[in-house]
Amino acid sequence: MEKKKTTPPKKQANGGAMQLRDLFTDGLKDIYYAENALVKALPEMYENASDPKLKTAIKDHLAQTKQQVVRLEEAFASMGMKAEAKKCPAIEGILEEGRETVSGAAEGPVRDAAIIGSSQKVEHYEIASYGTLCAYAKVLNEKEALDLLLRTLGEEKKSDCVLTTIADTNLNSQAAAGKHKSKDINAV
Repeated sequence: MEKKKTTPPKKQANGGAMQLRDLFTDGLKDIYYAENALVKALPEMYENASDPKLKTAIKDHLAQTKQQVVRLEEAFASMGMKAEAKKCPAIEGILEEGRETVSGAAEGPVRDAAIIGSSQKVEHYEIASYGTLCAYAKVLNEKEALDLLLRTLGEEKKSDCVLTTIADTNLNSQAAAGKHKSKDINAV
């Protein structure tokens, strides 16, 4: 299949997008930065987690996030573009807030609850970003990119549900009660 070449986005004098395609490519660059930032942040979350199911979920999500980075590179390529990251202040802020919350939480279930809450903020940002990008790709008739983005959107929604299940399956109750060992659960 021959790759189409996308014309570079045109910018307004103030650097803002002039067309929907500009918003789409800027959004791809933004989420590409975010996913790469998560590849760096997830091992730290894994090290801070104590619940075995949470550790497994984080480990699995790291592998999934690496695949999502590759998928974004494929989306860029499908439009004849080289993958490029644009600093994402939103993910930087969410990750920094998460680090502060986790570092201040007591080890065990309380810290695990902090990791889950912080991780869900990341997931919700990703869900919003991928949902928007899918809507743009559909209107722009970027079918290959749309298929890739939809697959990732589904994974992000599932990851959010896994985190909720881990939290709801006794972990938050243990954190409230001050317990230190999580009950074995089959959430992942």
